[in-house]
Amino acid sequence: MNASAARPSVLFVCVHNAGRSQMAAAFLSRLAGDRIEVRSAGSAPADTVNPAVVEAMNEAGIDISAETPKILTTEAVQASDVVITMGCGDTCPVFPGKRYLDWKLDDPAGQGVDAVRPVRDEIKARVEGLITEIAPA
Repeated sequence: MNASAARPSVLFVCVHNAGRSQMAAAFLSRLAGDRIEVRSAGSAPADTVNPAVVEAMNEAGIDISAETPKILTTEAVQASDVVITMGCGDTCPVFPGKRYLDWKLDDPAGQGVDAVRPVRDEIKARVEGLITEIAPA
């Protein structure tokens, strides 16, 4: 990707958009700043972000308490260069020319903050790798 190219966009998708995809989007926004456009969505969004996820992210210095789960739309996928799924299986629409990655991560739904921390840390490490790859400083 050259410097004159538009900034890359990434869409994180999980089923409920209440845990993994919210953490990934928050880390990418924090770590890449405005170098990457960030979206997240769920194939069956929950009503609220998982409270244990909010707590785990607060420990990492990122407040996602105001975020709300969003429904996955075809438009969001079409507008993204990289689509990263996290356990949503076949519900994600596939378009040619997009890059798809599937991150196998434990689902924090119904888990306490102790179970969320290792998922959070794994997501952060993967996001850091992604930034290095698609939008190096």
